[in-house]
Amino acid sequence: MSQPLEELKYPIGQYDPTIEISNEQIQNWISVIEKFPEKLADAIKDLTEEQLKWAYRPNGWSINQVVHHCADSHMNSFIRFKLALTEEQPIIKPYAEDRWAQQADYLDVSPKESLKIIDGVHARWTVLLKSLNASQLDRTFMHPEHRKIFALEEVIGLYAWHCNHHLAHIEQAINYNNRF
Repeated sequence: MSQPLEELKYPIGQYDPTIEISNEQIQNWISVIEKFPEKLADAIKDLTEEQLKWAYRPNGWSINQVVHHCADSHMNSFIRFKLALTEEQPIIKPYAEDRWAQQADYLDVSPKESLKIIDGVHARWTVLLKSLNASQLDRTFMHPEHRKIFALEEVIGLYAWHCNHHLAHIEQAINYNNRF
């Protein structure tokens, strides 16, 4: 992998929070989130156990770890949406993604188990996202790690990017390793 590390880490670029958020943009983002489970399952469906161990960059996560991370990250995000919709600007709980990725459930469990989680979470999350009105989209939560208040409409964009970001990681790992 002779690309610069930043390019390998962010194959689609970093999320741009300055994107103008319109109703059409929100609907596009929701569509990305809705279609993610199918795209993810399709991306890994023909991979062997050995191929699932391929990393997307030096010292990066394996494809297996990326899939498990998506399940955990998207579960956390769904919960954060529910908290923001039912509490006044809750302070959410961050988690140590890098340490979670080193646990046995990331290293020793088939990604098919996380695909089941992603299917269920995304089915519910999509229904929730499609139901939000303008005032609900403006609801917020506080992320103590970033010391920032996030509006739900912005977080929809961030997670649409997150879906595409990790699909690109998987594609990158496959393309790089298939060259040999």
